[in-house]
Amino acid sequence: MRTWRVGTFSMGASLLFLGIFLLLSQFFGMDLMHVMISWWPIILVVLGVEILLFLFLSRQEKPFLKYDFLSIFFVGILGTVGIGFALLSSTGIMDKIDDVLKREERTMDLPALEKQLSEGVQRVVVEDTGHYPLTIEGTSAKEVSMFGTYRALLGKKEKLLSNAEEYVSIQEKGDTLYVKIKGLPSETAGPFDRYEDMSATLLIPNDVKLEVNGNDNTITLKPRTLISDWTIDQASNLSVQLQNSSDVKVTATDVQEFHGNREMWKMTEEKQGEHPYEEPVIKLATFQTGKGEHSLTITNSYQLSFSTVD
Repeated sequence: MRTWRVGTFSMGASLLFLGIFLLLSQFFGMDLMHVMISWWPIILVVLGVEILLFLFLSRQEKPFLKYDFLSIFFVGILGTVGIGFALLSSTGIMDKIDDVLKREERTMDLPALEKQLSEGVQRVVVEDTGHYPLTIEGTSAKEVSMFGTYRALLGKKEKLLSNAEEYVSIQEKGDTLYVKIKGLPSETAGPFDRYEDMSATLLIPNDVKLEVNGNDNTITLKPRTLISDWTIDQASNLSVQLQNSSDVKVTATDVQEFHGNREMWKMTEEKQGEHPYEEPVIKLATFQTGKGEHSLTITNSYQLSFSTVD
């Protein structure tokens, strides 16, 4: 009499169903992780059906179950893998891994910021310029606005930013508007590291006072027709483009390197050491267009590039 060893049929049926699922996933573009998560309960169903079927068809009064332990062990491994996928999926880790594997470098627009200035605001203070290069331009509009692009490794349905408040903070206190650029969300957890970069332009009304703390950042300054006083402090690399039609006096102090037409400036330089090849530090440099009614003050910048445009 032929003996039915429980587990053999389960292993065969499990492999059959797994093969069917994988084949269908190729035709319909199903995700492999989702296939593993949704398929594994069939193993328990098949194994239970096999035991019940054996008991039902057995003609013995006291049927004795014999198990194919090698087949059951193999089925158990498949089930354990499936349960593991399900547990990881419930914690969100599987979705995270799936998203990381599908990431691609994409360039997207920053959510635009527009802040209308109140009548009493006379000064704008940029407390923090963030960690990315920043362009500051003057505008005749009575509002502070910010726009640009950011580049990052993103999933197909992923966005780093959904609104402007996530990368810039604006608070109005008395006659001063405070601006702080936060930067972009980042990940630094092992395989989930993400590369991100940002290129932004901040528009400031050219008739209000401006104070910028550069935080050793790279800044490009385009005041246009400046009709107020602007101050830039502690920028690592500062590029200034000033219109010839401006009525501005530019004063730069403690600048390590200068790039531009030196003949247009009055400079006082000072050697910091005795080495013959060491470049002197510019202790004071001035440049003026028109009567110099307004001022642009630059302090503690490592490198200053200056040019005039029509």
